[in-house]
Amino acid sequence: MAQILIVDDAMLSRLNIKKMLKKAGHDITEAQNGREALEKVVVNKPDCILLDLVMPEVDGFEVLKSLRAQRSEVPVIVVSADIQESAQKHCMELGAKIFLNKPVKEQQLQESIAAVLNEPIKACDEFDSNTN
Repeated sequence: MAQILIVDDAMLSRLNIKKMLKKAGHDITEAQNGREALEKVVVNKPDCILLDLVMPEVDGFEVLKSLRAQRSEVPVIVVSADIQESAQKHCMELGAKIFLNKPVKEQQLQESIAAVLNEPIKACDEFDSNTN
């Protein structure tokens, strides 16, 4: 499966997303802020990034700008509680592929990852059967 980098300053949010992704068999790397995320993109070379917007040190917008400047082709899915249309539009202009609102639903997350990675989408019951 895919190597996915979860970038969020909220530990509980990272934990919930990680749990969903582990069910689908993905390998997970975590970053607590944008600065750490940019370092891990170079070292871990993720297949996909799940990015929060509001974080200390370097926020999600700055991460998107930096990835764009580096001409990174790693697809980014923004997962944020910021539901303002202007924020969503700005993320897409900076290269994000998909914008998901928190709290994200498992099926929506899996479908989004499959879409950006051009993979077939599993049915919900397949996720449930992969627990344990």
